[in-house]
Amino acid sequence: MTAMGRVGVLLLNLGGPDKLEDVGPFLYNLFSDPEIIRLPFRWLQKPLAWFIAVRRTGKSQENYKQIGGGSPLRRITEAQGKALQEQLTALGQEANIYVGMRYWHPYTEEAIAQLTTDTLDKLVILPLYPQFSISTSGSSFRLLEKLWQEDPKLQRIDYTVIPSWYKQPNYLRAMAELIAQEIDQFPNPDQVHIFFSAHGVPKSYVEEAGDPYQQEIEECTYLIMQTLKRPNDHTLAYQSRVGPVEWLQPYTEDALQELGAKGVKDLVVVPISFVSEHIETLQEIDIEYREIAEEAGIHNFKRVPAPNTHPLFIQALADLVIDALEEPNLKLSQVTQMKKKVKMYPPEAWEWGMTTSAEVWNGRIAMLGFIALIIELITGQGLLHLVGLL
Repeated sequence: MTAMGRVGVLLLNLGGPDKLEDVGPFLYNLFSDPEIIRLPFRWLQKPLAWFIAVRRTGKSQENYKQIGGGSPLRRITEAQGKALQEQLTALGQEANIYVGMRYWHPYTEEAIAQLTTDTLDKLVILPLYPQFSISTSGSSFRLLEKLWQEDPKLQRIDYTVIPSWYKQPNYLRAMAELIAQEIDQFPNPDQVHIFFSAHGVPKSYVEEAGDPYQQEIEECTYLIMQTLKRPNDHTLAYQSRVGPVEWLQPYTEDALQELGAKGVKDLVVVPISFVSEHIETLQEIDIEYREIAEEAGIHNFKRVPAPNTHPLFIQALADLVIDALEEPNLKLSQVTQMKKKVKMYPPEAWEWGMTTSAEVWNGRIAMLGFIALIIELITGQGLLHLVGLL
C-alpha cells in the first residue's frame, strides 16, 4: 500500500459510566437519544429520559457494583485505538486515533473538537459495532452529520465512513478462534451448544423503520459458524430488552430455558454484537444469564470473551482502515440510502385506522399518557394539577 498524508481514524462507541455517580447522567444521555426511544413529540424526550434515569439509576448502580463500580469500555476502547495505531504503523500508515463515545466521556463532540485542531489529509469514521443499527452506528452518524453541517472546519476535512463490517475476514477468524478456545476446554467439544447472544432492538425498528440489524446479525452468525468449521449446534437470541414493547426474538432468557428443557448441559455463549467487555457481558451474561442457565439445568456454562485487543481483531480494524483509504469516499448522507433507506429520526408518519402502524402508535400514546401521570404524581406539577384535578 501507498501511505497517505496525515490520516485520522475516529472510533465510535456507546460509552459507559466510569464510576457509580456517573450512572444517572449516563442513563439520562442514553434515553435522551430519539434513536433509543422513538417518540412522536420531541419535547417529551428529555422529561421521559429524566424519569427513566431516575427510576433505573439505583438498580443500574447495583449492577455496576458487581463488575467493579464502573464500565471498562473506555479503557478497552482506548487500548483498541492504541493497538490499531501500532498495527497501522507496522503496515506503513501513520494515523492519529480519536475515540468518540455517544453517551459518556470522551464524547463524540470532544473527539471532533480534538481532530479539527489537527491538520488531517483524510479521516476514516469507524464504528466499533460490526453490524449497523439505527440505535448504535445510526445514532452516531446522525450526530456527526449535524456536527458537519454546523462546522465549516469539518466541511473542509476529506472523510469516509465505514457503515458496518461484520463480513470482514479477520474479524470472523478472531471470533472463530475465540469460540474454539472455549469449546475445546470441554471433554466433548463437538457436543457443546454454541449460543450467540446479540443486543436486541425493538421489533418495530426492523419492521417499520427498515433497520438491517437483524439481517446482519443473522448473516454474521452464519459466517462465523462457516469460519469455525465445527459440527456444533448453535442458537441465536437477543438480550437486554427494556420496556413494554416487543423486541427481536427469541429472547436470551427464554432460549436458555428452552435449551435446558431439551437437555443441553454444555453451553458456550458468544456475545456477537459486542467487541469490548462491558455491562452486558460482564454482568448481564456472566451473572444474570448464567443463573438462568443453571436453574434450567445447564451446569457447564462458559462465555467467549469479547474480541477486545485480540491480534486478529486489531488486524481486522487495520484492514478496514486501509481499504477505506483506497476506496471511493462514503459520506454520512449516503449511509441511510445504502442501508435500505433506513428511517432515521423523525419516526414513521402517523396513520389513522386499524393499521399495524396505528396500533403501535396507539400503544405508544397510551404508554406516554401513563408515564406523564406518574411524573406528575412524583413531581406535583403538571396539567392535572393546573386544572385542579390533582
